[in-house]
Amino acid sequence: MSRLRSAVVKGKKGRLETVETTIRTRKKSKAPVKEEPTTSSFPPSLYHTFSDPAEVVFLRSHLLRWYDKDKRELPWRTLALTESDINIRTYAVWVSEIMLQQTQVATVKDYYNRWMKEVNQMWAGLGYYSRGRRLHEGAQKVVLELKGQMPQTVDDLLKQLPGVGRYTASAIGSIALGQVTGAVDGNVIRVLCRLRAIGADSSSPAVTEALWRLANLLVDPERSGDFNQAMMELGARVCTPKGPLCSQCPVQSHCRSYHRVHVKQEQSAKELLGKLDMPDIEDCMNSGTCSLCPSEPWDDQLGVQNFPRKPPKKAPRAERTLTCVVTRPGEAGGEEYLLVQRPNKGLLAGLWEFPSVLLQEDNEVKQKRALCEEVNRVLRSCFNEHLLQYVGEVVHIFSHIHQTYVVYSMRLKDRAVTQQTPTEKRQWLTRPGLQEAAVSTGLKKIVKLFDTADSLKDKNSKDGKRQKPEGLKHDRSQKTKKSRPTAADGGGRQLSLSSFFKTVKEESS
Repeated sequence: MSRLRSAVVKGKKGRLETVETTIRTRKKSKAPVKEEPTTSSFPPSLYHTFSDPAEVVFLRSHLLRWYDKDKRELPWRTLALTESDINIRTYAVWVSEIMLQQTQVATVKDYYNRWMKEVNQMWAGLGYYSRGRRLHEGAQKVVLELKGQMPQTVDDLLKQLPGVGRYTASAIGSIALGQVTGAVDGNVIRVLCRLRAIGADSSSPAVTEALWRLANLLVDPERSGDFNQAMMELGARVCTPKGPLCSQCPVQSHCRSYHRVHVKQEQSAKELLGKLDMPDIEDCMNSGTCSLCPSEPWDDQLGVQNFPRKPPKKAPRAERTLTCVVTRPGEAGGEEYLLVQRPNKGLLAGLWEFPSVLLQEDNEVKQKRALCEEVNRVLRSCFNEHLLQYVGEVVHIFSHIHQTYVVYSMRLKDRAVTQQTPTEKRQWLTRPGLQEAAVSTGLKKIVKLFDTADSLKDKNSKDGKRQKPEGLKHDRSQKTKKSRPTAADGGGRQLSLSSFFKTVKEESS
């Protein structure tokens, strides 16, 4: 039996080398693609890959036939197929890939159409604002440093565009530039893990490298962009995280997970009938030592959803942050709000917020003192913490942080004491400017709480129960005025597409 297994493994290994040699030969006729680093964690077992060249060909054919018939009509796909200008085509795919990060297709479509039509600050509402900032930085680099020419290889996309990583570069390279390279996003991870019964932690280095190897092995050299989009489409619409539609899957016959479920069902049926000749379940020969096999037992209730396996989510850590809504009289009436910009890296990178400090003390006096010191640092002033008025608390949940904002307000009566020159990290905004600025959902909740407290104090004052403290009432008339947003407000316009890709003659002359 051991000799038989050895012969089978050797035979499969030989066929796998034939497939890989074929793929490498075909790649030579295309633009060069960055070689993936080898890793010793790639499993010795061929159970988790495609060792038969004929099966690879059939899988491509089945998947692309389904894609051609049932694919969704999406604006970036249409533009990628119809736009002859390689720069505009590459830019269009780049925008779509950045927008689609952590955001559903249905949400992106409208934003994408408006962005490509107007090319201005329209990101508010999509979330993950650092993506928009990096996209703008990349656009500036293309215009100022690359003479209006988009990078045209996967390697150059990786090196020259901010925020473009391995997947995004591969997606742009295959869809817009026709480079033969696989692309592994969340949907593709799920499809590949189920096709080849990969049950180890899908975020581990061993699994990540194995999935990229599989993607590069399977990608159709003649239709690389369509193939990668077909894999993503399959994961988004058929091979879904929950309730996968296996009966509609065009590559069902190639799926080890589905085969296992089917055999299990046959076994159960025959056991009920008392039959003993039950089919065997094909499994990895190195199960137990293989770096791609699951560490947990198969769960019949989950079926194909046994794959992929993800590490258990960590409970979000609890944080409490002191934040202060600082206002001053506006030049044209109403009030202006003090905002500071967050660092360019980390949580909510580059967004604007009210002056804030992470809560370190439970003592209320120390809390107010620390917050007042932060306001004084930002304004280079020496205001007293007695100016702070408690407003309330706001809870906002991030994926990994349970954030509670303890909100105070400070109304400054004298505009002259805060007349410092605005900086890149500090600005005063009117209410319309605040609404148009790049701010987080948490800040919007703080403003809503601030307005609610303001309304309650207004009502108390009218009822005669208590006098409204000065400085909390907004001039509502400001909402009806249209202020001209500045670049700091997030309202600056980008270049039009024609200007974007125009060679910067002044730079080269």
